[in-house]
Amino acid sequence: MKAVTSRDISTENLVLPDPTRDHIYGSPSAKGMLLEYGDYQCPYCGAAYPIVKRLQKRLGDKLCFAYRNFPLTNIHPNAQHAAEAAEAADAQGKFWEMHDALFENQSALDDDHIVKYAAMIGLDSERLRADIVSGTYAERVHDDFLAGVRCDVNGTPTFYINGVRYDADPDFDDMLTKLSK
Repeated sequence: MKAVTSRDISTENLVLPDPTRDHIYGSPSAKGMLLEYGDYQCPYCGAAYPIVKRLQKRLGDKLCFAYRNFPLTNIHPNAQHAAEAAEAADAQGKFWEMHDALFENQSALDDDHIVKYAAMIGLDSERLRADIVSGTYAERVHDDFLAGVRCDVNGTPTFYINGVRYDADPDFDDMLTKLSK
């Protein structure tokens, strides 16, 4: 995936999933578009994670879900490395597997645990560790963060449904209704 910086795209494009820059789960041409700016260490993102999984299961190919990194490092000290680990996993073809592992093990996101999750999902864990230590994907994470800032994201999770900011607490039924319109 070619990195496209937030400076390269308009604010309008920052609130819709973009297959040229985003991690996309589902069809980019789906009717329902869900974009999340999230933080792997954020408990509110952790609470929203099963809701998103239910939406994915329920809507199937009628949903395009994209996740962008918005690590709140001032309150979540492991969020940056977790986001970089997800990007490193993407380079090995397993972004979504790492994404799920990070949310499902949110209470243990130090580097040693992240490397264990990488091994568990079949990644080259030493390569992933080296990518984290060297900051190989720090700029990619920062670009996602800047894109969020440009869209007035100031907390996590922040969702956009079909290009419209969703300001309520994540709720399966409400989000399903909005995604199905």
